[in-house]
Amino acid sequence: MAKIAFLFPGQGAQIVGMGSEIAQSHESAKEIFNQSENILGSDFVRLMQEGPQEELTKTANAQPALLTASIAVLSVLKEKGIHADYAAGHSLGEYSALVAAESISFEDALRTVRKRGELMEEAVPNGEGTMAAVLGMDRENLKAITDEVSQKGEAVQLANLNCPGQIVISGTARGVEEASALAKERGAKRCLPLNVSGPFHSSLMKPAAEKFEAELKKVTISDAAVPVIANVTADAVFGADKIEKLLVTQLYSPVLWEDTIEKLISIGVDTFIEVGPGKVLSGLVKKINRRANVYPVYDQETLDLVISKLKGE
Repeated sequence: MAKIAFLFPGQGAQIVGMGSEIAQSHESAKEIFNQSENILGSDFVRLMQEGPQEELTKTANAQPALLTASIAVLSVLKEKGIHADYAAGHSLGEYSALVAAESISFEDALRTVRKRGELMEEAVPNGEGTMAAVLGMDRENLKAITDEVSQKGEAVQLANLNCPGQIVISGTARGVEEASALAKERGAKRCLPLNVSGPFHSSLMKPAAEKFEAELKKVTISDAAVPVIANVTADAVFGADKIEKLLVTQLYSPVLWEDTIEKLISIGVDTFIEVGPGKVLSGLVKKINRRANVYPVYDQETLDLVISKLKGE
């Protein structure tokens, strides 16, 4: 029998108005927005709905906003009888996956990702760290380059292993610049600087991880009701203790997204539903395995499509 995985987008997918159409049409989604408003205030929900985009993109805003939009869509999918056998999320999206798996309540996740975003912004002074996407180079050769640059004193490492030929590196601004130059010299097709506020998923995030660990102690984390494929290991996790440890490690470790999708396919998943804004993850899945059935759900039209395909309605 076909198995379904819910995939949840991470930072970068945020867009003004995300989730609003779903919330206007479905009471369950509207309730998620109301909960966000109760916890983070009416100004936060107004920012989600009206912008400006530049303010929404700030890490401390983007993270709870994406969680809210994703869980609003999730609430409607569940209402329509569409449930997942597995869940996974890209970086921040792992929190949405854990909410879907009933490991963390939406309210706790919302407060946690807001704090996570604040700590990530504070960890490295603005402009000192950055990230870049390297296209057309395999992970072994790129890791050799980042190791070489790091040994010279400029921290840089693989951050997001997204799909074949698309890897994001992260570290000091100079480290990323030097690694990008070497990658182009040694055969990479392109190196694209990313418009981010810090060197996420690099060793420079360890100070944030230490503070974040204390924050997680305040949160009730339960065993997952469905397996969540963790970013750090690309393996299924269930236990609350393991989930908590991996969420701390995730801040300074690579996101093994290609490995995550390969893992899901290997255990029988053939249908992927991207729950939340955009369709970036859907594109990555198709690059990893063209035969996979992939459905992004972010508005009423895409919701109707997935219901039609999976429920025959």
